[in-house]
Amino acid sequence: MTTVIDGKQVAASVIDAVKTASEALTKETGVKTGLAVVIVGNDPASHAYVGAKGRMAKECGFTSVQHTLPDETTQEELAALVQTLNDDEALHGILVQLPLPRHLNSEPIIQSILPEKDVDGLHVVNAGKLATGDLDGGLVSCTPAGAMVFVKRTHGEDLSGLNAVVIGRSNLFGKPMAQLLLAANATVTIAHSRTKDLAAVCRGADILVAAVGRPEMVKADWVKPGATVIDVGINRIAAPEKGEGKSRLVGDVAFEEAAKVAGVITPVPGGVGPMTIAMLMANTVIAAYRKAGRKAPKF
Repeated sequence: MTTVIDGKQVAASVIDAVKTASEALTKETGVKTGLAVVIVGNDPASHAYVGAKGRMAKECGFTSVQHTLPDETTQEELAALVQTLNDDEALHGILVQLPLPRHLNSEPIIQSILPEKDVDGLHVVNAGKLATGDLDGGLVSCTPAGAMVFVKRTHGEDLSGLNAVVIGRSNLFGKPMAQLLLAANATVTIAHSRTKDLAAVCRGADILVAAVGRPEMVKADWVKPGATVIDVGINRIAAPEKGEGKSRLVGDVAFEEAAKVAGVITPVPGGVGPMTIAMLMANTVIAAYRKAGRKAPKF
């Protein structure tokens, strides 16, 4: 029988551990974990994400600060706000919600966040620490960190002898995911749009991670029988069966057919998605522990 991972359930267990760690830090040191979220403009999806992050931070017992800036905010104004947040001793995590409005350049803003407060794990220092195998010194990008929780709960901490294939080479997900698998001793292949005979490459994977943004691209005959399949894609496709103009969310994996072959598989929605916010909270409490000179918890 194929196991379908319940991302909400796993995320809830991570949040419980974050709450416990946050309470312990406050009790031992008097330090309350603090997270600041910055959002610019009126993008409805971004506002929904930010709202969810703020609610979760409060649930974890954090000090939660939100800065909502108008669409016409300048690059200089946004940079000045980030500098203020960098200087605020009560804040351990800073998150600038992406995408920013078109007239703003996100890269210098992200790189201006102190690496030790970069709970999104996007600063080049954090990316570099992950690339060199320093998992205890940096902060890991939240979505790959969440996907890795699924992998380790399925296969254990040591992936020696297992072949892993990551489809997608983005800086946001594909590269950090491959680094995490490599650090756990898996033999890792990064596949992408230029890979020759992609299906054959995927068939060799004990752990197959899809993150390309192409709806239901990975078919059942791409999956090794019994493999663990982690689907990171979130694609909206037309769903005429629900009525005219209706749509539904699907992943990069053709779930119904792949689930008949895989040993373990994540659904979309309800798989990797809930883990992203959970790992953001985990990163924030890790940052707070490090700032307080305490050994950070593992999640």
